[in-house]
Amino acid sequence: MRLPRTLPRSLAGQLFAMQALLVAAVVAGCAFFAYASGRSQAEETAARQVRAAALAMAGSPSVREAIRTPDPSAVLQPYAERVRADTGIAFVTIMDPDGVRWTHPDPSQIGRSFIGHTERALAGETFEETYTGTLGPSIRVVTPIRDGGRIVGLVSAGITVERVSTQVREQLGALGTAAGAALALGGLGTYVINARLRRHTHGMNARELSRMHTYHEATLHAVREGLLMLDGRRRVALINDAGRELLGLAPGAVGLRVDELALPAPLTGALLASEPRVDEVHLTADRVIVVNTSPVVGGERRGTVVTLRDHTELQALSGELDSERGFTQALRSQAHEAANRLHTVVSLIELGRVDEAVEFATAELELAQVLTDRVVGAVAEPVLAALLLGKAAQAHERGVELALAEDSLIDDGALPRSLAPRDLVTILGNLIDNAVDAASETATGGDGPAGPVPAQRTGPVRALVTVTALTEAGELLLRVADTGGGIGPDDADEVFRRGWSTHGTGRGLGLALVRQAVHRNGGTVTLGAAQDGGAEFTVRLPLTGRAAVAEVVGS
Repeated sequence: MRLPRTLPRSLAGQLFAMQALLVAAVVAGCAFFAYASGRSQAEETAARQVRAAALAMAGSPSVREAIRTPDPSAVLQPYAERVRADTGIAFVTIMDPDGVRWTHPDPSQIGRSFIGHTERALAGETFEETYTGTLGPSIRVVTPIRDGGRIVGLVSAGITVERVSTQVREQLGALGTAAGAALALGGLGTYVINARLRRHTHGMNARELSRMHTYHEATLHAVREGLLMLDGRRRVALINDAGRELLGLAPGAVGLRVDELALPAPLTGALLASEPRVDEVHLTADRVIVVNTSPVVGGERRGTVVTLRDHTELQALSGELDSERGFTQALRSQAHEAANRLHTVVSLIELGRVDEAVEFATAELELAQVLTDRVVGAVAEPVLAALLLGKAAQAHERGVELALAEDSLIDDGALPRSLAPRDLVTILGNLIDNAVDAASETATGGDGPAGPVPAQRTGPVRALVTVTALTEAGELLLRVADTGGGIGPDDADEVFRRGWSTHGTGRGLGLALVRQAVHRNGGTVTLGAAQDGGAEFTVRLPLTGRAAVAEVVGS
């Protein structure tokens, strides 16, 4: 329903109008109640005042003595007027039992009959009534005057209703001033509160706020990027479904501090940092995520808005692309070498040395075919076979020999569908790349992962990377050993941490991705020393389902 244009459109404006009306109604109600209560109290006070005066005069001995005289008015009239002036009441009338006045504020009324009721007083009762007499409506008390056991007269004391109303009106003026001040203060407080509310609601009305909340909830559940909002104390104020999935959090994460979420230390540090973070890559147990943080400056407390993007598949594809690029470069180099060898064969034939040309060509073909036959015969899994052949070509270009261990054997169909080929490429590809780096640096006399080549190695060093791939006891075993400088004991626990590298900044992601892929498939990865002194990584992946917890063991 569309609100009328005469009403405030913003929620703050509507609340201000409602609150102003409410404050006005409350103040008016309180004023009316105070007026009614004040009038009642004024009438009650007047009644007590005239009752006290009447009883005091009725019990006075001088009044009884004056009544015994032949002319009671001569003594009682001055006395009654003096009492009336001293007490501030409207009239004091002393009369005989027949109601004939002995006193009255208007002397012309003396001797006339009292206007009012006297029956109850003649019966010995003191009573109160509101009655209209010669002075107008009045609140009066009538009481008997006793002399011994006889009632010898009556006393009536009263105060006019007009005088009571005048007193109430005087009080009402002060009450009105207080009510106006209360209304002004209430209106000012309401305005201040609603001005603040207007700033927080940005001038939107209830319908717009409701629509924004609906869109907000729909966006949180629909967006594929993770969204995390932290308050000023670095507690989770809001997290969407994608954010919980990327960080591996339970539904009850809202309200927890960041350091209570059991996230990796580098990621926790990024979320706790006060400065913005832009496109930082972090690893969780199962994912590669890109983190962006932006501090919230406005509001009561500073907070942080965090966006999370899943780069697990992109990182895997990037690794595959690097492998394909290296394989392409290796094929290009081999094509160039093949052209040189072909020219050599042609030249030998042109020189008439056919036997030497045949021998040269046959030797080259046999050398190129040995590894291919060995890999294809031992590894029936096409993804692993293609990866090994590609990495062998890359290693050859770098002067490193890639060998397949004799006991390697993977039959066709031995690997379950749950074991993603992309994870196999990530695991084995990164292990071979690191091994080739270590072996090539050692062979050329450079520094290996653990430092310079040991001094006891003299002369030419054969750069060799040995790969073992086989299935045994319900597990897939992948082992990569190199002839590099090895990894020192102090670094055995750090090699799988993102950023650890001996090749400078921007590196050190490969082994972290290996650990992540192994963990994702419920396997284990161990680090040991190879027979030739280099490093040896062994990966075991279950073929019958994912294990509950993966291990990373350094030895």
